[in-house]
Amino acid sequence: MPIIVNLDVMMAKRKMSLNELSEKVDLTLANLSILKTGKAKAVRFSTLEAICKALNCQPGDILEFVE
Repeated sequence: MPIIVNLDVMMAKRKMSLNELSEKVDLTLANLSILKTGKAKAVRFSTLEAICKALNCQPGDILEFVE
């Protein structure tokens, strides 16, 4: 898959656990885990917005295109 999800990298930079992020963005651990491992087929803009707000980052910090 050419879209790489760097959620784990941003979480590590912000020293935030999956549990803490889950509470801040109001998503289940299972859904965040799927996104974090790159197994998600899609992501809602509202979810991406909430994650960016919680991690104080830009969408490009989380999503990366690699050919």
